[in-house]
Amino acid sequence: MSFNKDLLVITASNGENLKLAQRFIQSSQKLKTNAELLDLTLIDLPLYNPRTHSAHGIPNSAKELTKKLLSVPRWIICAPEYNGSIPPVLTSAIAWLSVQGDDFRQLFNGRPIAMASFSGGGGMELLLSLRIQLTHLGAQVVGRQLMSNNNKPAEEKSIEELLKLLLQMQPLTL
Repeated sequence: MSFNKDLLVITASNGENLKLAQRFIQSSQKLKTNAELLDLTLIDLPLYNPRTHSAHGIPNSAKELTKKLLSVPRWIICAPEYNGSIPPVLTSAIAWLSVQGDDFRQLFNGRPIAMASFSGGGGMELLLSLRIQLTHLGAQVVGRQLMSNNNKPAEEKSIEELLKLLLQMQPLTL
């Protein structure tokens, strides 16, 4: 049995989106793909602030996060909608990731990324906002996305189909 080690499932909450991320991990195993979970809520990453950045540089936790993300060519981001947009833990992480190196798009350029959400408020505003941000950063965002809530739980078939679309994509290089 051959396993690809090329999928990172990122969660931006320790609630329902963590459970959703774990379901992606389980489905990836059925597809003979070894996926790893990255829980942003467990990383001691300070809120991005340009004053902190200029005074103290890049925190080690942000450097380690960059190394982890660079090592995996495809990502799935599972995040809840916060106040009609992207949750603060994810926004801050993206900000720290984009200020490392000479090109703010370096980590994202050409990278295949899928998006999923479990949100009490629906999740569409999150998915639209995140798609705009990731596309601006140069990512290849899968056209299909997964949106779920208490009234419409994620179906196993939808999780598997999103995974299959993502796994067909190859990172682009400049």
